[in-house]
Amino acid sequence: MTAPDRFDELSAGLVAGVRARDELIGLVLLGSASEEARDRRDEWSDHDFFALTASGKGAAVRPDLSWLPDQERIVLTAREGEIGFAAVYDDGHVFEFAFSDAAELAGAVAGDASVVVDDGAGTTAALITEARARAAAADRFDAANDVRLVLVKLLIGVGRVRRGEVINGNGFIRQWAVQHLVRAIRGRFAEASTTLRDTIDPLRRFERDFPRWGADIGATLDLPIEECAYELYRMTRRVLEPGWAEFPSEAADVVAVRLGWR
Repeated sequence: MTAPDRFDELSAGLVAGVRARDELIGLVLLGSASEEARDRRDEWSDHDFFALTASGKGAAVRPDLSWLPDQERIVLTAREGEIGFAAVYDDGHVFEFAFSDAAELAGAVAGDASVVVDDGAGTTAALITEARARAAAADRFDAANDVRLVLVKLLIGVGRVRRGEVINGNGFIRQWAVQHLVRAIRGRFAEASTTLRDTIDPLRRFERDFPRWGADIGATLDLPIEECAYELYRMTRRVLEPGWAEFPSEAADVVAVRLGWR
């Protein structure tokens, strides 16, 4: 567990590290690392952040992570794509961050965020304003389309499993079908989603907004793969179909027949 004072020390260390480098111009603490979401932190909270470089300097400065605090306690660093990084400390605390200039983060999305370092032009604040606007625009769901995709992913996934492609089939069933089911539920019952939801990842804190259905999905994921697929199918119909004219009932029947579920 990262104690509150340790968490704050690491945040302060990040601020000091960014401010000490001329080529770094901004730092944004995201999610539970931000001040506005401070009350949501628990023992599993990590540091998510954006570290901004001066314009055009991203590629040149990315190889150097010596500005991260407590260098002697870092046991692992890793790249995720071109601008994504992770670092793990000897107490298990995690940093996940984008390290780039503002142009490279032009399509970023953000929810809770605290701009703690910025340049005189307000480059970082402007980036976050735009990222929050994109996140708000994306925080909408086409439930009718998502429920169709649940059926598609289940049909393909079970087919892959029966073909012997169990790993790939698991991805379709346990990942993609579940993601679209959660999106469909959030869209169909939008009034039940609270301000605790994550505007970027609809799976985050789903159990808090929909505790019974969250528990049902969680229990279903523990089942063997074909049982898992069948129970996700049954739940999709049980939760979403009643009283909803846009539910693709005929297609759901076809999937059940094709997979021998009737």
